[in-house]
Amino acid sequence: MEINEQLKILKRGVNDLISEEELKEKLVKAEKDGRPLKVKLGLDPSAPDIHLGHTVVLRKLKQFQDLGHEVYLIIGDFTGMIGDPTGKSETRNQLTKEEVLENARTYEEQFSKVLDPEKTNVVFNGDWLNEMDFADVLELSAHYTVARMLERDDFSKRYSAGKPIGIHEFFYPLMQGYDSVAIEADVELGGTDQRFNLLVGRKLQQEYGQEPQVVLMMPLLEGLDGVNKMSKSLDNYIGVYDEPADMFGKVMSIPDDMIIRYFELLTDVSIERLDAMKEKLSRDDFNPMELKKELAREIVTEYHDEEAAVKARQEFESVFSKGNLPEDIPVIEIAESDLEDGELWIVKLVAATGLVDSNSQARRMIKQGAVTIDDQKYQKINLDIEVEDGMIIQIGKRRFAKIKLV
Repeated sequence: MEINEQLKILKRGVNDLISEEELKEKLVKAEKDGRPLKVKLGLDPSAPDIHLGHTVVLRKLKQFQDLGHEVYLIIGDFTGMIGDPTGKSETRNQLTKEEVLENARTYEEQFSKVLDPEKTNVVFNGDWLNEMDFADVLELSAHYTVARMLERDDFSKRYSAGKPIGIHEFFYPLMQGYDSVAIEADVELGGTDQRFNLLVGRKLQQEYGQEPQVVLMMPLLEGLDGVNKMSKSLDNYIGVYDEPADMFGKVMSIPDDMIIRYFELLTDVSIERLDAMKEKLSRDDFNPMELKKELAREIVTEYHDEEAAVKARQEFESVFSKGNLPEDIPVIEIAESDLEDGELWIVKLVAATGLVDSNSQARRMIKQGAVTIDDQKYQKINLDIEVEDGMIIQIGKRRFAKIKLV
């Protein structure tokens, strides 16, 4: 493929690129030498469950793979024991080696949802960081200054506020940057929140006599609320392992002004189709729901298959357009012996469905008006509910459960 066409693909959806000219030079040289570029992504294995927000960067890695380049996933088994201080207002708790390795163990399986496993090199930075002695550490630290470290926004805020900064936290960006030296990375990817760490890699490569890596930063995808970054803790996420119907329904819940952004960052639709979609959305007579259904189908097909996407759309239209219940509502058994005079506290009842992760999330959903029991909405948590066989509990627009007394 012609170099300018490759650049067009690789620049799509990118928030910042340092620099386009350097990337073009590397692509030209790689083609001339018959050597694929080494494209790096560093991963802190502290939260192994991935959602579509994580796939924004992974999809960009896949584009490099499709163009014939090598992807290196650097699992931070060593750096993970420190924890990335990016965006943190205080020192993070350090993970044990066992915790880090347990989290890292799940990554390869999850990332194969997006990346080609045959073209993905998974390495652990402990392979080289564990080999460094104290003299090596001193040499590494001599390549960066405290003043430069304090230019970093989160360190600067903590320093100004008189909050403690551990010396070990300064070593996190140094070690992540040294990973680029260790594998001689040509390109490093990351989110916009990783800008400081990514640029440290460029600086250290120059200090160690290497050609500096190109830095490619992807945007942080907003979640279902269209405002906050997609996050499991905010319950505004779409998980890569979500069931097809749930995945479809979640996509349908995004704000209309997020449709193009999701298409651009989460699908492979062409730039020409994106332009056509923008034109449609600008018309007063066009219903955005049609594009949302197309987006939902694309996403469900990618993480499941076309048949699952078709069925998920049919169920969505049946439930939400026609007011029917889903065909396969999960049945939750509740022992009558657990009831008091046939009643159960509403928070425990909602939590028992398994549609929420905890009592605290059940409380939150109830207070937000997201809980309906047999077509009646409840917003107070200080209620005991008479539990009946066959009653239907609904949370939000997409999650249902049927109670069976045993």
